[in-house]
Amino acid sequence: MTTHRNLSITTRITLFTGVVAVALSAMLAATVMFAIHRSTTDDRIDEIIAVGGRVARQVERGDVSMPLAEHSDRFVQIVDPDGRVETSTPQLEGKPPMADFLPARGRMAVRVVCGGVFPPGECNIVAAQLAYRGGQDWVVYSSSPPIPAYVKPWLAGVVLGAMAVMAAAITILGHRIVVRCLSPVIAIRAELDRITDTCRPDHRVPLPQSRDEIHDLADSVNGTLARLEAAMLQQRQFTSDASHELRTPIAAIRAEVEDALYAPEDTSVTTLGNSVLPSVDRLEAIVGALLTIQRLEAGQPITNEPIDLAQFVASELTVRPPHRDFTLSLDSGVIVIGDRERLAQLFINLVDNAERYATSSIAFHVRQEPSAKRDAERFPCGIAVLEVTDDGPGIDPDKRELVFQRLARLDTARDRQAGGTGLGLPIARQIAETHGGTLRIDDSPQGTRFVLRLPVSICPE
Repeated sequence: MTTHRNLSITTRITLFTGVVAVALSAMLAATVMFAIHRSTTDDRIDEIIAVGGRVARQVERGDVSMPLAEHSDRFVQIVDPDGRVETSTPQLEGKPPMADFLPARGRMAVRVVCGGVFPPGECNIVAAQLAYRGGQDWVVYSSSPPIPAYVKPWLAGVVLGAMAVMAAAITILGHRIVVRCLSPVIAIRAELDRITDTCRPDHRVPLPQSRDEIHDLADSVNGTLARLEAAMLQQRQFTSDASHELRTPIAAIRAEVEDALYAPEDTSVTTLGNSVLPSVDRLEAIVGALLTIQRLEAGQPITNEPIDLAQFVASELTVRPPHRDFTLSLDSGVIVIGDRERLAQLFINLVDNAERYATSSIAFHVRQEPSAKRDAERFPCGIAVLEVTDDGPGIDPDKRELVFQRLARLDTARDRQAGGTGLGLPIARQIAETHGGTLRIDDSPQGTRFVLRLPVSICPE
C-alpha cells in the first residue's frame, strides 16, 4: 500500500493501462486462436468426410483403388458386414476397426476416439459412413488427428507477437496521453511554487487551451489567488487603518500626559483624567471591536434560541433607549432562531449609527415578508425584516457598501468626533451573515434606512 501511494499518477495510470492492455490482448489472442482452431477443425472434419465418402462410393461400385488416403496422417478402414476389416491404410493393417459406432442409414457419424488402434494418449477424429454392396451394409471409417490448439507454431507466434505489439502500443499511447494531460497540472504546480516562494498572489497560473477539468481547476486556482490577493490587500489596508486609528488616541494621551509632566502645577489628577479618559474610551472601543471581529472570523459557535423579533427590539430599547425621539411599528409573531447576545450587539450598532446621524428621530419597523423565488433556498419559511431608519443626511447609493468596510468613513473627522470606530457596521453585517441573513442599506425618502433580513424559523401552514 505504501509503495502504491509513493507512485506518481503517471506511473500508476501507465501501469494500469499496461495491465489492461495485456489482459485485453491476451483475450483477443485467445479469441482469434479459438476462431482459427474452430475453422481449421471444421475444414479437417469436412476433409475426413470427403475421403470416407470417396472410398464408400468405390466400395459400392466394387472398384476400390489404392491408396485409400493421399496423406500419411489420414487413416481409412473398410469394414465388411461381419465386422472384419477388409482393407485399410498401411498404418492400420492387421488392426481391428478403429471405432465401434455405426451411422444411421443415409447419414454419417463423427466422433472423437481415443486409444484402441491409435497410440496411447492419442485421439483421432473418426467419421463413419455406410456403403451398400451386395445387399449388405459395409462401413467405411476415415480419421485424422485433431488440430492442436495452437494450429500451427508459426501462426501462434504471429498472433502472440501481434498481440504483444498491440499491448505495448496501447501502453505507450496511454503513457503519452497521461503525460500530455498532466503537463498543465505540472505547469500550474510550478507557478504556484513560484508564487509561494515570491509571495506574489497577484500572479496567476497558466490556463490550458483545452476546455476540460484541468482548465476549470486552473480557473478556480486563479479565482482563489484573486480572492487571496484581495484579502491580503484588505488585511494590509485594515492593519494600516487600525494602526492609524490606535495611534491617534495614543498620541492624544501622550500629549496630555507630557503637558502635565512639563507643568504639573498647572494641572491636577482630575483634569488629567478628564482629558485622557475620552481617548482611553476610544482605545477600548477599537480594541473591543477588533476582538469581536476576531471571534466572528474564528467561527465560534453561537447559541440558537427562538426569538420574537418585536419583543426583542422593544426589550433592547427599554434597556438602552436612544437619545432621539423614536417611533415603533412592530408586528408580533415574527420568530427567528439566533444568538440573543450577538443580535443585541448588531441592534445596538445600528442604533448607535442612527443616533449619531439622526437629525431628530429614529424609526423601528419589524414585519414578516414572503421570500421571493431567488431567495427560497436562503429563506425557505419567509423573511423576518427589521428596519432602522433615521432622518439624517442619508448616504449616496454609490457609497452604501463603503460603510460596511472596516474602518471606512464617509466623513472621517465628523465620525471620530462622534466617537465612531468605523467597525460597528462591518461587525453588524458579519453577525447578520452568521445567522444566515443579510444587512444592507435600502432607499428611503429621507435619511438612511438599514434593513436586516433573517430567516423565519416557523414555516406558515
